Amino acid sequence: MAATSHSLPALRTKPKAIFFTDFDGTITLQDSNDWMTDNLGYGVERRREGNKDVLDHGRAFRDSFQEMLDSVTTPFDKCIELLLQNIQLDPAFKEFASWCRANNVPIVVLSGGMEPVIRSLLAHLVGEEEAAVMQIVSNNVKARPGKSINEENGWDIEYHDDSPFGHDKSLEIKPYAALPDRPIMFYAGDGVSDLSAAKETDLLFAKTGRDLVTYCEREKVPFTVFHDFSDIHKIVADVVEGKTTVQEAAKGTQ
Repeated sequence: MAATSHSLPALRTKPKAIFFTDFDGTITLQDSNDWMTDNLGYGVERRREGNKDVLDHGRAFRDSFQEMLDSVTTPFDKCIELLLQNIQLDPAFKEFASWCRANNVPIVVLSGGMEPVIRSLLAHLVGEEEAAVMQIVSNNVKARPGKSINEENGWDIEYHDDSPFGHDKSLEIKPYAALPDRPIMFYAGDGVSDLSAAKETDLLFAKTGRDLVTYCEREKVPFTVFHDFSDIHKIVADVVEGKTTVQEAAKGTQ
């Protein structure tokens, strides 16, 4: 396992389990990109139409997401300032993150959002020290031609890869899954950006009432529903401590 730790950073401490997770709407109560679109961009109704096109009509998430963010022309530093004022943490996540750190369960944040937003929010919500140990794999932000990101209509998303997702989260998980002797792998998510990761781990947590649950039910992807991270914490701890198996935990679907 150690031989691959340079390319698979979550293996560095030889963990028994790895916790992969979405960020927006999963670790946080609100989705930062949705918040910007609803309050600074073209609004909630058009955003929901876009999500429905991805979920029900096969439109590429990348294209829908690009339209969402293109509608937000507020300077990037002002966006960060507003998000820090308005985005809240899942109330049970901080305790879960501390438990993971104490029990050698790396948290790998796989996000369709933008790294500067995620790092700013994590540092603000869980503290610099806790945030620093979490690996983040996400999209980034770039300046539009001839502009600075902190000008009006000055920033654009820089996608992580060329996939229809913009960031295909499964590409990060699959190399771990392919190892002959690997840790238990968990994933938590809530929405359309998580569709690529939904089938890749041993146990999937899908947030109640969200689009990922709809997708999993339709595609018959096994999942366990969660309301907040206290639900996740109990199951992950029981599996890691050998009190239950992934197979038993997965029977708690819905």
